[in-house]
Amino acid sequence: MDGEFRRQQILKEIQQSGTPVSGKKLAGKYSVSRQVIVQDIAILRAAGNDIVSTCRGYVCQKSSYARRTIQVRHTDDEIMEELNVIVDFGGTVEDVYIHHKVYGTLRAALGIHTRKQVQDFVEKIRSGQSSPLKNVTSGRHFHTISAETEEVLDAIEEELRKRHFLEE
Repeated sequence: MDGEFRRQQILKEIQQSGTPVSGKKLAGKYSVSRQVIVQDIAILRAAGNDIVSTCRGYVCQKSSYARRTIQVRHTDDEIMEELNVIVDFGGTVEDVYIHHKVYGTLRAALGIHTRKQVQDFVEKIRSGQSSPLKNVTSGRHFHTISAETEEVLDAIEEELRKRHFLEE
């Protein structure tokens, strides 16, 4: 099982559980060591998930925000358009990440939620300071996006789909 997929499954399980989920239970379910689960939880926390360790297991702090992972693909010239769709609908682009066949998952925190932040980000890319992470995987990449409601996230996905950015 791919590490990123496992982490997303772990996150869903913790979020949907009404009680703490033990690391031992997660390790058994996903056939990995307890230490791998500890590392997965650290990665999930670094991605902005509010996971708390208790003596009985892991719990997610309830957030007033909805969060979702989307897979997208576009050209360098379309970066601004893609990001503006997300922020214009009221979303935040929490991060960008790719799955590399050798290096595994490579992730960068973004925290973009305004057009000004989109503009600043795109200017840094265009200035040659760096190239977009998506270029390592022929344009395919993922974003964790958040918004006040699931309906806002649905609207963002629909608009990205209309513009042919969303990978199904």
